[in-house]
Amino acid sequence: MAAPRENVSLLFKLYCLAVMTLVAAAYTIALRYTRTSDRELYFSTTAVCITEVIKLLLSVGILAKETGSPGRFKASLRENVLGSPKELMKLSVPSLVYAVQNNMAFLALSNLDAAVYQVTYQLKIPCTALCTVLMLNRTLSKLQWVSVFMLCGGVILVQWEPAQATKVVVEQNPLLGFGAVAIAVLCSGFAGVYFEKVLKSSDTSLWVRNIQMYLSGIVVTLVGVYLSDGAEINEKGFFFGYTYYVWFVIFLASVGGLYTSVVVKYTDNIMKGFSAAAAIVLSTIASVMLFGLQITLTFALGTLLVCVSIYLYGLPRQDTTSIQQGEIASKERVGGT
Repeated sequence: MAAPRENVSLLFKLYCLAVMTLVAAAYTIALRYTRTSDRELYFSTTAVCITEVIKLLLSVGILAKETGSPGRFKASLRENVLGSPKELMKLSVPSLVYAVQNNMAFLALSNLDAAVYQVTYQLKIPCTALCTVLMLNRTLSKLQWVSVFMLCGGVILVQWEPAQATKVVVEQNPLLGFGAVAIAVLCSGFAGVYFEKVLKSSDTSLWVRNIQMYLSGIVVTLVGVYLSDGAEINEKGFFFGYTYYVWFVIFLASVGGLYTSVVVKYTDNIMKGFSAAAAIVLSTIASVMLFGLQITLTFALGTLLVCVSIYLYGLPRQDTTSIQQGEIASKERVGGT
């Protein structure tokens, strides 16, 4: 069945991008605060799992409001969740890939300095653009490609700090670290575009897709919780180290996740990447005010590049709100699915 064309105003798209950007910036600052506290640290794996649970509950509530009646709500859940194991399996793909991405990020940060990781991880932006071209059969103009790489360069400059001798005494394997970053970059690009393709290739409600996604995510993250921290959690408890600030971080992550899915639905993953880049700039500005970070010439130049690249990418007016159904049907016939 062809996906209906959904008319969403530019103002609504800008609102979603703005909220997602602000939430992402606030999340970065709040998360940094909770992870640098002198209290005993909470288990980050449990926070990720609880975030998935909250996103599921919020999506269920929004779907209930969208359907308009208890009867239609139950019918939608019965048809699209309980009665669609194939669809649940389809949405388990990005959940698994995101789990791999998170583990690779941990491995990379165990073998690379944080600044090096942040810089190299920005390669996810052109990787997402490439996945968009390959998986969604879209074409990007030369100006769009220039703006994507300009964005990448701008983010690198914003994150750049003069090299300092590290005081880490544990043995590190930079080659392993860069390999982990490469896998994380590929996972980020693939999972984001895969989810966009699933969203835009049918008329299934966004909130139904979110429910399918988060159900899989809860299972995946629960496995991760007990594989990574099972022994300590059994000893100290699932909610060990939780404070109001930790719950605030979880709230921001939950809201940010929902707005991200809306942005992916009505814009595209590349614009999501640009929003994330803007969030990096905002969080850096917040760090100037809260943590006394010094603004450098490279920061100012990087901020300018990010702003110009966002403007340039927005110039070409191409349709990114739906996928051509003929192309999808052709692929399905070839793949026999």
